[in-house]
Amino acid sequence: MLTVSLAQLRPRKGRYAENLARLGEMFREAGRLPAPPGLVVAPESALTGYFLEGGVRDLALEAEQLFDDLARVHRESGAPDMDVALGFYERHSNHIYNSALYASLGGSDAGIRHVHRKVFLPTYGVFDEERFVAAGDSVQAFDTRWGRAALLICEDAWHSIVPTIAALDGAEMLIVPSASPARGLQPSGEDDERPASIGRWERIMQDISGEHGVYVALAHLVGFEGGKAFVGGSLITGPRGNLIVEGPVFEEALITASIDLSDIARVRAEMPLLADLEARLPMLAGELARAGQPGDAAARGSSDLGGASPTQGSGTPPPDPRLAASPSRPAQVSPSRTRRARAVGVPNVTDDVLEIDAPLARRWLVEFLRDELTRRRGFEKAVIGLSGGVDSALVAYLAAEALGPANVTAVRMPYRTSSAESLEHAQLVIDALGIESRTVDISAAVDGVVAAIGDTDPARKGNIMARCRMIVLFDLSAKLKALPLGTGNKSERLLGYFTWHADDSPPVNPIGDLYKTQVWALARYVGVPALIVDKPATADLIHGQTDEADLGVSYARGDRILHFLLSGYTAEALVTAGFTAAEVEAVRRRLDSTHWKRRLPTVAMVSQTAIGEWYLRPVDY
Repeated sequence: MLTVSLAQLRPRKGRYAENLARLGEMFREAGRLPAPPGLVVAPESALTGYFLEGGVRDLALEAEQLFDDLARVHRESGAPDMDVALGFYERHSNHIYNSALYASLGGSDAGIRHVHRKVFLPTYGVFDEERFVAAGDSVQAFDTRWGRAALLICEDAWHSIVPTIAALDGAEMLIVPSASPARGLQPSGEDDERPASIGRWERIMQDISGEHGVYVALAHLVGFEGGKAFVGGSLITGPRGNLIVEGPVFEEALITASIDLSDIARVRAEMPLLADLEARLPMLAGELARAGQPGDAAARGSSDLGGASPTQGSGTPPPDPRLAASPSRPAQVSPSRTRRARAVGVPNVTDDVLEIDAPLARRWLVEFLRDELTRRRGFEKAVIGLSGGVDSALVAYLAAEALGPANVTAVRMPYRTSSAESLEHAQLVIDALGIESRTVDISAAVDGVVAAIGDTDPARKGNIMARCRMIVLFDLSAKLKALPLGTGNKSERLLGYFTWHADDSPPVNPIGDLYKTQVWALARYVGVPALIVDKPATADLIHGQTDEADLGVSYARGDRILHFLLSGYTAEALVTAGFTAAEVEAVRRRLDSTHWKRRLPTVAMVSQTAIGEWYLRPVDY
């Protein structure tokens, strides 16, 4: 029996020594278990954090240095001899890689057993690995103290050919360090409060195990980096495709299970899928090499008509798979990289595509606030501009849960023409949560600016109000040592329906990726008073103003139009699906004309160290 522990770590960004010490604490914890593990697996980029951008140059190190550091903290922990596998940014042969190391700690045979360099570097969506690290070019199994293993890193495991290569090379266990940001707030039908992406990881790992008759040990990172959630959910699957153990989400954990490696032989005898593949491999390896050649579609088409292939027809034996173009070197196949294209067809508008799992959303955003404010930025308190509307009310509820009511200050900032109802509704939230509060009348400040300028109009005056409120909020932030929280929702941000350098100024925003309709749903779930949730949305800058009148479309329909546009559907397809041309045009025009409001100022780039272009560091670095 082999006992395996998954060290589900929450690293501090860029703090290698601190994170190394935390791993040493987990070694100590593992060593005190009734059955100490023979193997501890930690996530991808476990000692630095994942999203480093140009910071990889600062934190990459040689495998030998990492081994020396691991050996030291292992000795200091007092843990028994054990093996360890973890991901790190590696400096090797004048290149930087996203790598994983397997090493034996303690004992006469201590040392590095293998280093795997990530082959598939995600460069799409939130990922940009190819810009900062080089790709590996091999997948190999290797011998350990307990048997034969292979390392894959995160996306490597999503390409079915890679686990197959490892299994064919004799791996009994695939070890997968991962740093995979969670996605998916849609209800799963199960009461487990797990993001949809965690369920997909579980299915893929079970499929890999079941197809190849191997164990899989997947160690996920946990914590938030720049708003992106690593939620944990590490797991071990068995050779029957069974789930052996699964870790919690949103928290650090040491997840341990004992596995019987002799079960692999029994499973493969019952279901000889790997043996069948080995028998067909000589033919398939040749086909793989041929199919990967550019411009071979015509040849494939003629072959499919039933004629023998040129190689088989000539009597030449199929190539030895060891001499064929290696499938473990995908760069030689020259695959085309496909980016997201326009979606074809008409969306199904009857589906509730924006429905959310409210309990999951609540926990996700509460954990985000705890992690971002307290753990990463060192703040214990938050300050919120409380308008009496649903957005700021929801943020207040989330912040009170994350930080405690005593650590949240709500600031009411009325102008003399502001609705009395707004003040009353803000007070309802303050009383319901028991949070601290202040009221700062901005009338004199706004009137002073207007008088100094000499003339204004209602829209400009509304912008002055919004910016005066941010002056108040940031000054109180300095006074109270409390971080300002943003309250703008995704709909407003995409439509440009906010005052630049005002509503968008707070550095942390828990609801900025929720559409307005999703804000309403979550607000109802957490208990925001119904009269706040149900009243017409308004910025309360101009008397009688409402959001939907300004926008020319209801949020119920506008949010769905936004969702489908961002998903790649054309305006024409949305009209065909049942939206009016006027609605679609109103949304599309606002979306396309306000990109500048969602970006930092445009700077003339005159050097090769321009901030945000060449000099890249994440916000939490």
